[in-house]
Amino acid sequence: MWDSVWPYLAAILPTVIVAVLFYFLMKRILEGDRRERLAQSQWESEQANDHKDNSH
Repeated sequence: MWDSVWPYLAAILPTVIVAVLFYFLMKRILEGDRRERLAQSQWESEQANDHKDNSH
């Protein structure tokens, strides 16, 4: 049985592995981007509040 299945598995397995790696890589990139945007907006909000406090 494995003699007839193995060529098909050997052909499709690299594609599946690359697809899974791509999924996790893109997931991490998008999560990092989301966190960076959140940190940027928090920093901008703090800077705006500091500017308002110092202008009086």
